Amino acid sequence: MGNSTAYPVLRTNDASMAYTQARRLCALLEREDEVWLTAELRTAGEVRRMAALLPRGAFERVPARTDPVTGRQVVFDLDVTTADDAALEAHLPLDIIEEVAPGRVVKDFAAALGRGAAAIEWHGRWPDDLAAGHFGSPPYDGVQVAFHGDRAQQGRWTEEHTVFVHVTKFGDLPRARKLAAHIGSEVLGEPQLGW
Repeated sequence: MGNSTAYPVLRTNDASMAYTQARRLCALLEREDEVWLTAELRTAGEVRRMAALLPRGAFERVPARTDPVTGRQVVFDLDVTTADDAALEAHLPLDIIEEVAPGRVVKDFAAALGRGAAAIEWHGRWPDDLAAGHFGSPPYDGVQVAFHGDRAQQGRWTEEHTVFVHVTKFGDLPRARKLAAHIGSEVLGEPQLGW
């Protein structure tokens, strides 16, 4: 199956602008199939905001911890809705990864983020453009905003937020350029390994 090819099309220090421009790109998708939210949570307050927003969300330790005797991964089973700040802080940072339906929760997620790395991924299908030789390629097509990151795959933390367009696993630079132009930008660097 492979991974999509991700092209960076916007970098900014303004998280709200990154989100807004990503949504403008999403409007071009023929369909929006699924949305994935990921965030690294660094404070008890961030964990509480995410627990309220994503009540069925699964929280995991970063990095995963193993039992020193068995070597097996230790499951994080603390109830984040009832634990006090001291108990939560002993386990920080935490990750949350959740698939959600498109809609309000995605915008609320973007507003609730802290200083940790996070991402919103809108998976869908770009429409066919027969005249230009572009064809939709689900499950590779979509838009991603990496908050505090410059990589489509989680990488180092940065001050900047990066918007990516994802296309076929073989890449499609002309399509990526056309999508970037839609938000008044251009492709910013080399393609990356996507989702």
